[in-house]
Amino acid sequence: MSSLRFIGSLLGRLTKLRYLLFGGAIAGGTSAYQTFESWKDKLPGLSWMKDYFPDNEQLNELKQKFLDYTNSVEMPRMPDFKGYFPEEYPSKLNYKQLQQLESAKIEELHNQMMTQQVGCFNIEFQKEMDRLKRDNRELRKSLMLKHAKDSKKRRLKRSLIDMYSEVLDELADFDSSYNIQDHLPRVVVVGDQSSGKTSVLEMIAQARIFPRGSGEMMTRSPVKVTLSEGPYHVAKFKDGLKEYDLTKESELEALRQEIEMRMKSSVSDGRTVSGETISLTVKGPGLHRIVLVDLPGIISTVTTGMAGDTKDRIRQICKQHMENPNAIILCIQDGSIDAERSNVTDLVSSMDPSGKRTIFVLTKVDVAENNQYNPDRIRKILEGRLFPMKALGYFAVVTGKGNNNDSIQDIKDYEERFFKSSSLFKNGVLKSSQMTTYNLSLAVSKCFWKMVREAIDQQADSFKAMRFNLETEWKNTFPKNRELDRDELFEKARGEILDEVINLSLIPPQHWEETFRKNLWKSFSDEVFNNIYLPASLVFNTTVDIKLKKWAEKSLPSLSVQVGRATVQSEFRKLLLPDKTDGDPIFNEIKSEVSKEQHAWDKKAEESLRVIQMNTLEDRDISDKSQWDSAIKFMEVVVKEELVKAEQDFNKMIGPSKRDQWLHWMASRTEEENLRRAVVRELEKLIVGKVKMPIELSKDDLTAIRKNLENQSVQVDDVIIKDTWSRVHKLTSLRKAMSQTVECRRGFYYYKKGYMDDETANCSDVVFFWRIERMLQATTNALRQHQRIKNALNEIGDDKSKLEMILNGKRVSLAEELKRVRQIQELLEEFIQALNKEKP
Repeated sequence: MSSLRFIGSLLGRLTKLRYLLFGGAIAGGTSAYQTFESWKDKLPGLSWMKDYFPDNEQLNELKQKFLDYTNSVEMPRMPDFKGYFPEEYPSKLNYKQLQQLESAKIEELHNQMMTQQVGCFNIEFQKEMDRLKRDNRELRKSLMLKHAKDSKKRRLKRSLIDMYSEVLDELADFDSSYNIQDHLPRVVVVGDQSSGKTSVLEMIAQARIFPRGSGEMMTRSPVKVTLSEGPYHVAKFKDGLKEYDLTKESELEALRQEIEMRMKSSVSDGRTVSGETISLTVKGPGLHRIVLVDLPGIISTVTTGMAGDTKDRIRQICKQHMENPNAIILCIQDGSIDAERSNVTDLVSSMDPSGKRTIFVLTKVDVAENNQYNPDRIRKILEGRLFPMKALGYFAVVTGKGNNNDSIQDIKDYEERFFKSSSLFKNGVLKSSQMTTYNLSLAVSKCFWKMVREAIDQQADSFKAMRFNLETEWKNTFPKNRELDRDELFEKARGEILDEVINLSLIPPQHWEETFRKNLWKSFSDEVFNNIYLPASLVFNTTVDIKLKKWAEKSLPSLSVQVGRATVQSEFRKLLLPDKTDGDPIFNEIKSEVSKEQHAWDKKAEESLRVIQMNTLEDRDISDKSQWDSAIKFMEVVVKEELVKAEQDFNKMIGPSKRDQWLHWMASRTEEENLRRAVVRELEKLIVGKVKMPIELSKDDLTAIRKNLENQSVQVDDVIIKDTWSRVHKLTSLRKAMSQTVECRRGFYYYKKGYMDDETANCSDVVFFWRIERMLQATTNALRQHQRIKNALNEIGDDKSKLEMILNGKRVSLAEELKRVRQIQELLEEFIQALNKEKP
């Protein structure tokens, strides 16, 4: 029984439906495959098509040919159309050339972007450098004021020539301002252009420090070079911190470029040369202590590119330096040219006829010998018998071999070899004491210090007397004031102004908001009423939206910034210039200047205001009753103010009434006033019963009014009618607006229900003035937050010319002169003490 049961259950499982389906699917798939194979055998064969298709190798070869053809393909020649294309277009362009052009354009754009970025970086770097310079200057002033009492004790020991050079620098600045005679000695180097005077100075300084040029003007302004002995061969500008190592060619090139740049920057107003002196100090082993001034070379002809007064200007500069009776004139003459072509000798002889302070130097003697120049003429020149001038001494030097790249040592060696082998020396034309740059430098140094010892006491006595006279004048003229020069007065004014800036920041925000809002509405009211509100009477909402958007996009932001700037300036001016007499009146000018220039908003202020104002003006949704009441109140106040002005203007136009004439004793009306009254009566008839009035009268209305007046024997033209109508229209519209403020006080319910289009509940004017009030509030808040004051004191202090215009007068000029004289006199006394300690 159990086995039968097992067999029965197994058969039951096998006969289940899923197994039958599975078996049927397998049998169906096999049958379908056999059917497909039978159909496939009946189709014709396609193996014959293999003979018509290329194999893979042929396809690859064809692909490579197409690639080669693409690289070599060219645009067709078009000789007939050549004239129609610009010349810069190439006649043919292949594919590679197009790629190169594209890459070149990309590279050019990249370079332009990099150049712009570098330019922006340089601007920012320059601004930062200027700021650091100002801070450094302020720290320096503080230290000088702090250690002024014991400055003499703490001063480092300086060389005698450096002290003397400082005195000359102070005198040069003082002379340019007060025209005081400077009689201290210095060596003035003069000569014709390209005569070799700069090369002589370089040989004395033992360094090629000046810009070079062949046959062109290189010295465009005087250069004062102070030579002194030192362990290292270095150079430094008077107003600079960098020291140039003259043993390195790169430093020499940088020094030459700096001198050339300073010369070009000193030239202004279209001139070629400048009288501004560049001060340079050169120290090195074996240098003689001298102060030399290299002047521009004298020219005989003004060439193209020069200013018309260049020739006279150069002579004026040379005369100005040679007029000093104690100046040693180093006259440089080119020995390679004829003596008759010299320009400098006549000028020198006119300034020093006796030759007591002139040293004559003949250059390029080697060129003269090579050109077989007459030895007798050279002898006469060095004996003072050829030129119409006299001199203390005569020297012949060789300062170059014709190559600008030769070093000083090479030139010295060449000079020594030349004079040893020169026929001029062998024949006795040249004496040993008259040759070489070393002998010249030694002679100039001895003459220089001899004249310094003779002239320094007299100069010190003159400044001592000048100081006494100025101090006496100050005590008599300004007995109650301290001696403060322009810079000290500026620092004092700066402190007072900065104190007032702190008071400005303590003004409460409510005061700023009220002031801003009052001034803003004063500037906006005419635009709001005359150009937006009143012209929009017929199609109110649409016209108002268009005009408000246009106003906000164009003039509203800039006008708001102007009003804000004027408001802050006015408040600051009230603090700086109050109505009191206890302040120093000399500071009023600088305070007034600061109040004008100190206040400015960020450049992005207008754009941010534009966004804020447009958003507030576009919002027409009054959310609660308090905003509605605020809008009604604002509308009532501003419309009433405008109505009062309109009524005054209207009454002035039509003249006084009969009642006013009798009660107030007013004059009778003029003919024009009577004419205006007649026009007003006709216009009042026209507007009776009309709810909306046009901003302009139509031609029919004008004709009707003119005919009615003619029937009354009143002749009037259209211009008077239109002008009168504009005033009547404004007055009537404002009265209607005032009545709406009363009717719409309880109109908030109708507004929220959307009944604004109903004639009986039309309060669109309230929404308009709510938008204007919101805009004023937003603008006021934005201006108060943008109230960022820039201090213009640093800019004024840096601009010396502007500072002189602001702080001027007898008190300032006398203090400036007294300070400079006192400073020069102290320097002279210090130098005299050091000079007396040194053995002559």
